[in-house]
Amino acid sequence: MQPRDIERSCCARSVYKIAASGLRLRQRWTIRYTSAMSDRDTRSNQDSGTGLIVDEAKPRLQQPPMYKVVMINDDFTPMEFVVQVLQTFFHHTREQAVQIMLQVHQVGRGTAGIFPAEIAETKVAQVNSFARKNHHPLLTVMEKV
Repeated sequence: MQPRDIERSCCARSVYKIAASGLRLRQRWTIRYTSAMSDRDTRSNQDSGTGLIVDEAKPRLQQPPMYKVVMINDDFTPMEFVVQVLQTFFHHTREQAVQIMLQVHQVGRGTAGIFPAEIAETKVAQVNSFARKNHHPLLTVMEKV
């Protein structure tokens, strides 16, 4: 009985690249182990004498996980300050900012925007810092979509 070629996908080497569109590219390699000496003549990518063949697998693209930046209502932050924050940090028009502010005021929370994790984290930190600097208890949090 002769040993067979064993094919399996392995994370021997994973490469992450971030494209301009924010897509994550994960590159995987397929490794085949061979034991027959005659296979070395027929395979071009084989490492001499080790019985190892490395073929590049097709890359897979994934969208980054998205997070909502949510503003939480409080009784002390002025409505005009919330509108200013929405215009400054989230680039909403005045009308959009007023609608979101009214939702925060009436419902208790409102979504300021949906972003990838790092951007959402940065916006939450910026808004919370700006609110503290201006002596307002406005709170923003991030939630997975």
